Amino acid sequence: MAALLQSGEGNKGLGRITRSIVDAIGIAIVTGQHRPNELLPVETAMAARYEASRSVLREAIKVLNAKGLLTARPRAGTFVTPPSEWNLFDPDVLRWTLYGGFSLPLLIEFTEVRLGIEPMAAALAASRADEENIILIEKGYDRMVAAEIGQDDRLASDVAFHLAILDASGNRFYRRLKPLVSTALHFSIGLTNTLSHDHDVKLEAHRRVLQAIKLSDPPAARAALELLLLETRALIRSAHPVEEKAPLATD
Repeated sequence: MAALLQSGEGNKGLGRITRSIVDAIGIAIVTGQHRPNELLPVETAMAARYEASRSVLREAIKVLNAKGLLTARPRAGTFVTPPSEWNLFDPDVLRWTLYGGFSLPLLIEFTEVRLGIEPMAAALAASRADEENIILIEKGYDRMVAAEIGQDDRLASDVAFHLAILDASGNRFYRRLKPLVSTALHFSIGLTNTLSHDHDVKLEAHRRVLQAIKLSDPPAARAALELLLLETRALIRSAHPVEEKAPLATD
């Protein structure tokens, strides 16, 4: 989990120092060290705190502004925005939010987003996937099987399976969602693996998705992945049924 926290997947185009500052301030915001509507310290103080030049700090602030965590007010300074304005579709924001204040309601909401995306992606994969796409999906499944006997990583193999389906959909928008889905899956799978020890059932659910795609059966592929995600959502809800009613965040 610590590796995921420090991955900075959405910051790959930034320099190392800028990336570390973006992560540090982002985590400080989502964990409440900087409160909503709070004025950030002056630039010189922030630069000294992170041992960075003012130009590097400004770049980091611009990145956080684009992610919806900060906003600049003319002649007033830079303020922390309320959670309702954070861009949860940004992989970094989702990563910081899930790690900083792990929220079952948020994870359930994201699973519901996946329900609107991945079953259709599987249906498209069943009608569009080429041989290379099929091989990658099958490889993800084979890795999941190997993970059950300790020859691979359960988390990495499961993520690989789902991302291969997004690739196989042939839809450029779905492919662009891979970093976001990958981030959420790291938390979702990590949780569901601790809640359920019936991994044979999980493997069979994934095998049905793979088989439908290989048979070029879009309705079956869509139904199989939808059922898999519905079961995932039910499992997450079982962790703390009451928590789902709690608000995601307040201003």
